[in-house]
Amino acid sequence: MPDEPRVPVLDPAVAAALERVRAAFAAADYTVGGVRGLLGAVAGGALARDEIVPALRATGGGSPLEVFTRLFWLQVPVPVDAVPACDLAAAGLAVADGGELRPLLHVEPLESVTGSGHAGWVVSDLKVRPGSGRPVSADHVVGAGGASASLARLVVHSPVDNVLDLGTGCGVQALHVADPAVGRRPGRITATDVHPRALRLAALSFALSGLAGVELAEGSLFEPVEDRRFDLIVSNPPFVVAPPGGQRRTYRESGLPGDEFCRRLVVSARDRLTDGGYCHLLANWLDVAGEGWRERVGGWAAESGCDAWIVQRDVQDPAEYAELWLRDSVEAGAPGYAERYEAWLADFERRKVAGIGFGWITLRRRDGGVPVVRVEELRHAVDEPVGAYVDGVLSGLVAAPEFSTGWGKLRLADGVVQEQVGPPGAADPERILLRQTRGLRRVAGVGTVEAALAGVCDGTLPPEPLLDAIAQLLALDPSQVRAHAAAVLPELIADGFFTVVP
Repeated sequence: MPDEPRVPVLDPAVAAALERVRAAFAAADYTVGGVRGLLGAVAGGALARDEIVPALRATGGGSPLEVFTRLFWLQVPVPVDAVPACDLAAAGLAVADGGELRPLLHVEPLESVTGSGHAGWVVSDLKVRPGSGRPVSADHVVGAGGASASLARLVVHSPVDNVLDLGTGCGVQALHVADPAVGRRPGRITATDVHPRALRLAALSFALSGLAGVELAEGSLFEPVEDRRFDLIVSNPPFVVAPPGGQRRTYRESGLPGDEFCRRLVVSARDRLTDGGYCHLLANWLDVAGEGWRERVGGWAAESGCDAWIVQRDVQDPAEYAELWLRDSVEAGAPGYAERYEAWLADFERRKVAGIGFGWITLRRRDGGVPVVRVEELRHAVDEPVGAYVDGVLSGLVAAPEFSTGWGKLRLADGVVQEQVGPPGAADPERILLRQTRGLRRVAGVGTVEAALAGVCDGTLPPEPLLDAIAQLLALDPSQVRAHAAAVLPELIADGFFTVVP
């Protein structure tokens, strides 16, 4: 058995002070919605680009919301007598410096993935903004960002009992999982991280947000939870592919070569899942000469033994990728920037890397049956949150191969419309398209048989008599129509255009 992991425990006085801070934040409406309304579109857009001057101009009125926004989001000192009495110093969030209160940590409200509620507050290290003259430190604990929001929107909305947030950082995913607006209602949440300081800040986030009972444990990958299983695993892991040597930042780089950390996480997840349990993670993967990214990441999924849905959402060339993460750590323009940039490019050249992909990986353990793996690229906008319908996506992937041998009843999926393309007035269209107006918003070119079936299948009849009627209407051989349908329908089911009715 491994050594007992260290678990941070908040001092009762700090926990009590955090309760008072939470009440003050709530009274001031220090939420994403409150701050968004305060700043307006112009200042809010500038702040998203790490430009704080417009936001400073918009928050000079002295109201509690303006004071909290300036102190904890913009990270500028405020007069001590302007701050509502709530023991910020006792909570460890700020310190008095002369007649001013100065932030010690970045405290940011978290919006529900539904877009219509408040999920809590996250406590992280102070942001290092461009122009500060110093890079991000190796032990920096990052706050909520675009990647964490992307993962939170992917996580299945089904009720779960036992949840693992692997690599919790400041606790963002655990707070999203526990968000009552989503309806998961977890009975137990375990949050792990290799970084003790991250666990300490996660404990502050949970206490400040009123989330009690989260188990915290230190360790890498699944080491702290060996021999346990979970209904849901979420992970925003240290997926950044960085060159060896130099300073490694714990929040984004594992120290393992290439994309090995993500591979290990994928192939070992099944043993930590209950039957029907989900694992969601973000990942980077390499597109290596002689081994395409689909084959590479698909091989991880096949080795996992789980049903898998892998989606590439973005891809960058080696130079773009190096520039992105050098900006992230605020190294651009700092001493040694050119040498560090050169090291990234040299490492990618040595590995014969043509591109680096970013995307989602969803795994589902399913005891019994042959696992299905879908690897695809979706670069267009999709309906969010994906977690509201990800279970249906996986179920469609499983039903598709089974349909070709069982001919279950079908119905056209909700939100699918038909479009015809051709010259105006032509008797027959050049192309027929089925288009999803919701969800993943796919488009599929289809023939007259599939289009006709889409117009009549409502889940009440099996496809055979419908296909026979279509064959008669189109003056085609019924056996050929059935053979054609058997060939094309599984892919349309997997893509979500048709749903198999139990």
